[in-house]
Amino acid sequence: MIIAITSIIAIVVIVFVLGVRPKDLPEPEPVSPFAHLDERKAAIYDNLRDLQFEYRVGKLSDNDYQLTKKDLQKELASVMAEVDRVKLQLQGGRASSPPVPAPKVKAVQDPLTCPHCNARFEVELKFCGECGKPMKAVRA
Repeated sequence: MIIAITSIIAIVVIVFVLGVRPKDLPEPEPVSPFAHLDERKAAIYDNLRDLQFEYRVGKLSDNDYQLTKKDLQKELASVMAEVDRVKLQLQGGRASSPPVPAPKVKAVQDPLTCPHCNARFEVELKFCGECGKPMKAVRA
């Protein structure tokens, strides 16, 4: 009895496997050209964070910390350059001009509004009642 059930299940599986056509299978999701670069960048950032932690707890000398940090930063720079190269390649090789920064305009500061959190008060204060930061720049 068990052999008969096993045989029937095996026949059903074989028919199913042979009956599935490749066109019936869903298309695989496209792989992002940045996926492996993003993973590598995240790994480098994790390594830098771990390196800084180990230096702070005293496991690394200053010289070892600086050398390893420099190596990781070089590797990160190469990954970022590769990201830029792939972006340029995906844009069809056309170089876009870098964004032009807007000219800085000196804003007139309202003495009743906090420059940090934009909270507004009825009277002039030395420190913001919301965030606790100074309401105006300290003059020397």
